[in-house]
Amino acid sequence: MIKLLIDNPLLLLFLVAAVGYPLGRIRIRGSSLGVASVLFVGLAIGSIHPELKLPEIVYVLGLALFVYTIGLSSGPAFVASLRQEGVRNNLFVLGGIAIAALLTVCAQRLLGLSGSVTAGLFAGSLTNTPALAGALETIKHMAPPALADQLLAEPVVGYSIAYPMGVMGVVLAISLSQKLWRVDYAAEGKRLKIAGAATEALRSATIRVAWPGAERQTIAALARQEKWDVIFGRIKRGEAYLLAGPQVRLQAGDLVVAIGTASELERVAAVLGELSAEEIAHDRSEFDYRRIFVSNPRVAGRRLGELDLFERFGATVTRVRRGDDDFLPHDDMVLELGDRVRVVTRRDRMGEVTSYFGDSYRAVSEVDILTFSLGLALGLLLGTVPIPLPGGVTLKLGFAGGPLIVALILGTLGRSGGMVWSLPYSANMTLRQIGLVLFLAGIGTRAGYGFVSTLARGGGVAIFAAGAVITCVTALLALWVGYKLLKIPMSLLIGMVAGLQTQPAVLGYALEQTGNDLPNIGYASVYPVATIGKILIVQVLLSLLT
Repeated sequence: MIKLLIDNPLLLLFLVAAVGYPLGRIRIRGSSLGVASVLFVGLAIGSIHPELKLPEIVYVLGLALFVYTIGLSSGPAFVASLRQEGVRNNLFVLGGIAIAALLTVCAQRLLGLSGSVTAGLFAGSLTNTPALAGALETIKHMAPPALADQLLAEPVVGYSIAYPMGVMGVVLAISLSQKLWRVDYAAEGKRLKIAGAATEALRSATIRVAWPGAERQTIAALARQEKWDVIFGRIKRGEAYLLAGPQVRLQAGDLVVAIGTASELERVAAVLGELSAEEIAHDRSEFDYRRIFVSNPRVAGRRLGELDLFERFGATVTRVRRGDDDFLPHDDMVLELGDRVRVVTRRDRMGEVTSYFGDSYRAVSEVDILTFSLGLALGLLLGTVPIPLPGGVTLKLGFAGGPLIVALILGTLGRSGGMVWSLPYSANMTLRQIGLVLFLAGIGTRAGYGFVSTLARGGGVAIFAAGAVITCVTALLALWVGYKLLKIPMSLLIGMVAGLQTQPAVLGYALEQTGNDLPNIGYASVYPVATIGKILIVQVLLSLLT
């Protein structure tokens, strides 16, 4: 059997994935390893025989796919965060990473660890696979050929031993902090109004207009003046129906459909009149509504306000569904392939609107190979460019940092002329998962034999303890500084701490605690800088300690 797996690396790859992935879904006291379990299965199988390992190209390809797809999806949120408090938040996270690096150096001095094991300890304590990949790539270029395999195994050993507590330690820190400070996530969710965060479910309501002053201004001007975060749909005026376009004026006695959160709808109704039990949204005799897939490349990557839907088709978008969440559409919202827009228009024009958006599920399931390959090639090329630093140190962003930076730029641009850089949501998630599995299976099998050898020599317990201290001290200090000193809402802060760890499992735990999407916003706002920062620090550690 061992000979069969050595001679058939594809069989080995899919065996590791098939065994590891379901193991990661087993929950113990509410937590699980997730896809990281593929790494540990790879370590177990690779430890059986020194030749039982996957080719290097497997983990390199997986890493490039993983970070590139993350960058494409995180770009817009990252740039948007910089316009608000993103600079402060990212400096805060970089400070946390610097503390972790300082603790790692202290552990190295105390335990007498090699530079390569120390780099893996740092990456594992902060559960950052791109940082581990950066360490492997740096060693590959620095190490003599005769020692390459041994040195490449050492960071993965440190990473693998520290990784479990890197997840559990942060979860425990969040659990302790929220109980100690008695955090009310529901109240925070209602207070915070952040674009892109589904803090409350959207609903529709019919409002009876009783305020005579409503007709003095257009709907658009009135919404700006009152700072309403709602979308108006159809209007019933007497027995006639019309669509609430931006230049329409409401009149006393109108029934108007508004879409928003429950709290926002109550605020709008208090100004305009009162909530009505009449459900005019269900009347489809003249106006109809439909959810339509955005599959037309000419529409994707453009702001909703640029489409002039009301002027061209007499249509209004009332909701945009992306993944599993509904968002209120605004003029500056950039549509992505795979979005589902809920459109209201006259029945006889619904066909035109549907054709305009595309509405092809098959099309949004495909990947534009030209733009995807070109963007990834640019990222890989950037990763090869040497970056000189003070002290004679030269760094390369490598297969992790280069694709990530290019993807952030392209994801923010959305499109260049006729080229759409973003991927459909489903395709992005699929490629991301495949990339991560390839990477973890590749490095796991290649480091398995060295991993067991280190444990057999008795060095694993000390590395585990050091990793636990680095993780817990960094997480607790970040939570205390962020919540008590910087006054960052806990809903956002635990997402930022998950971003500091660059750990999806911690983000999943944070989402379960809050019951809203605010942790996603915190995570996306710091994830790119945290990832790049850790890649650079791990390379500096290797350069200084090797």
